[in-house]
Amino acid sequence: MLMAVVLCFSTGAWSQGKNPGMGGDDADIESLTERVLKLEKKADAFQVYFNYSAAFQESYERKEWGSAFRNRDARFEIKGNITPKLSYRFRHRLNKSNAAKGEDNFAKATDLLFVGYQFNEKIGVQAGKVCQNFGGFEYDENPMFIYQYSDMLNYMDIFMAGVNLSYRPLATQELNLNVTNTYNGKFSEEYGDAPLTLANAGAVKEVEASKHPLTYIFLWNGSFLNDRLQTRWSWGIQTQARHKYSRLLMLGQRLNLPRLQFYMDYYAASDGLDCLRIASTEAADYLSASGAGYFSDVHYDALVAKANWQFAPQWNLMLKGMYETASVEKIEQFKNYRKAWGYLASVEYYPVKRQNFRLFAAYIGRKYNYTSQCTLEDYDTHRVELGFMYRIKAF
Repeated sequence: MLMAVVLCFSTGAWSQGKNPGMGGDDADIESLTERVLKLEKKADAFQVYFNYSAAFQESYERKEWGSAFRNRDARFEIKGNITPKLSYRFRHRLNKSNAAKGEDNFAKATDLLFVGYQFNEKIGVQAGKVCQNFGGFEYDENPMFIYQYSDMLNYMDIFMAGVNLSYRPLATQELNLNVTNTYNGKFSEEYGDAPLTLANAGAVKEVEASKHPLTYIFLWNGSFLNDRLQTRWSWGIQTQARHKYSRLLMLGQRLNLPRLQFYMDYYAASDGLDCLRIASTEAADYLSASGAGYFSDVHYDALVAKANWQFAPQWNLMLKGMYETASVEKIEQFKNYRKAWGYLASVEYYPVKRQNFRLFAAYIGRKYNYTSQCTLEDYDTHRVELGFMYRIKAF
């Protein structure tokens, strides 16, 4: 096992790939061990991947242009099936903090570290640090392939210690019950020792930590018309603090054709305590003047649509659009105060067959509009990228 890891580093490998159910789909990708050393791989008990993406960026933010070479993503991953029933997966981000957090004793850099057991064809369980099993297809993609997340997903923490129970009543339908921590860290690490919230223009209240800060998610994965139509629908509730809850509805549906894939996701979040912190960050001056640090009763909505079209052999065109709103329900000045648009396009070229490697040219634009009564200033951003993504199957 150690020799295999050393081999992976010596070949300079890194990584990418399809990612249904956060599990990956790399069966048709040739490993470097097979390609370079001509060693036939007879089992999938030990698989090693490097996910690496980098680009040169020209970006426009706050009325100024800037240039930079950036490492977009770098993750090391090991996974395998020890037996037909027992499996494991470990994925670690190489460019994030390795400090262990107070609640789960995992570093933020560790995305996944779990053991799975499949009792039979219908029932399975995963336990450890898992991905919270919300719906939506943007949510389910490998993070390396996302040029720009919607704001809602970009601000979510989704890798938590917990357990996931799956039940497949039919070959085409799967139900999941996911129970995890709400935070990686202690409540005080997330919000401070005595956080104050603003529920309305005059009421500032101290928020207390919950004794049971857990998240409960129910997910339905569906497949219809010979897998041409797919669904990922979920509803979840998170205990943010004592008597403060976040409720999330995430609905994803995808058309899956041989040369065209299109999905549309809808997300809605109602936060008793602003866990996404979008509104609380943008209106920080207003909150500070009231003596509070966070809003209560915040609602977010998002609609995301994305198409991939393989218009020629080894070529792909990606188009994506996003529309999002935010509202602090009980404060008139910030009710329905924000609208955001996102528009993306990229052309991707896959130069090497049986390798999940792509070169790309992409444009990413964002536009933010605010109501006059909230006094925030409208702005827009633009970014042009030239780069590569590579999910290297090293072993």
